Amino acid sequence: MPPLRAAETEVIWCIVSRVLSDGTVDRGKVTSVNAEGDATRSGLPSLTLQGSRSQVVADTVRTAILSGQLAPGQQLVERELSELFGVSKTPVREALIGLVGTGLVEQNPYRGMVVRTVTPELVQSVYDTRELLEPPAVARSAERIPETSMARASELLDEAYKHGSAGDQVGLQLRNREFHRVLYSSCANLVQCHYLDGLQDLVALISVTGWTKKQTWEVEYEEHRGILAAVTSRDVEAAEARTREHVHAFAAQLLQRFGSEG
Repeated sequence: MPPLRAAETEVIWCIVSRVLSDGTVDRGKVTSVNAEGDATRSGLPSLTLQGSRSQVVADTVRTAILSGQLAPGQQLVERELSELFGVSKTPVREALIGLVGTGLVEQNPYRGMVVRTVTPELVQSVYDTRELLEPPAVARSAERIPETSMARASELLDEAYKHGSAGDQVGLQLRNREFHRVLYSSCANLVQCHYLDGLQDLVALISVTGWTKKQTWEVEYEEHRGILAAVTSRDVEAAEARTREHVHAFAAQLLQRFGSEG
């Protein structure tokens, strides 16, 4: 794929506004970047106030990838992104390296940084790991999860249903992501939570890419309800079994979809 096109640049400007949350980004005010990395008359005046430059760039590019606005295989050129954000190449490079660490971006020896392409091999490795770690984590959480966390999980299910009904894949994935984390984060195993958290971006990328092939959010919603019911009733065995069935079934669907393209 070629570097960023004009339409994609417009999309990122919209996302920048959302990430900075004030909606006041004015691309016309971005002119140049000095040696210290500060944009002259930058349209992003709140970068230093709302977070480091590299973090804002990383959050914005992550949102663009997980919304499907930056397609798998899309080339991410440091110069273009530095001009877009009104910062030097250094924070852009730091952001992209960080995204390589999450798995969303990969380094191609010929094309530089590109958005990761989802393959059957990636789906298999991510979901094998998830199936190994998440079901027992949810089971242990069922023994000790506080009432407030269960209430939050229920709220997230309601919100996910609304976003799914509206066709908002980004909103849906964000709620699903938090739903799963709420359920496994009370497992009292920091190492297990760390590795599950590390899979979150790749799971979201795979899910969003799979969404474009076939929307199955209603089935996933019902499965989530079943998992939450088991956790709420403190049924450890059911919580583990339903989580395992959910992860395994979704992986099988994804592998069938991605494999059929080969």
